Amino acid sequence: MKIDFDNVVPIYIQIADAIEDDILTGKLKEGDNCYSQITVAKELNVNPATAAKGIRLLVDRGVLDKVRGQAMTIKKGAVKMIKKRKIDEELGERITMLVREAEKLGIGEDELIDKLRNTFKGK
Repeated sequence: MKIDFDNVVPIYIQIADAIEDDILTGKLKEGDNCYSQITVAKELNVNPATAAKGIRLLVDRGVLDKVRGQAMTIKKGAVKMIKKRKIDEELGERITMLVREAEKLGIGEDELIDKLRNTFKGK
């Protein structure tokens, strides 16, 4: 897990996103215990309250189950939830920005789609 302290995105959001990335890549699996706030704080050298805020965000997003007195666990269906949120929020926002920029540059829909296809083919 890495945090960019120079990034304008708040640290607690970066923590939540990094944990979600670990879930998406299979490093953490549905039903597993999530990292504790102390583990996150020590690994990233951040305040435990900041780590707790990032983990709490995942509870609010519905990714983690919080059971009093027990470790937080990754909910069943968390991968699907994370993917949906990222597609709806993050990817949707980037697509909107891309379309606006293409319009400013006079690039039409067909040309933009061709550029996207070529980008996928190049990987």
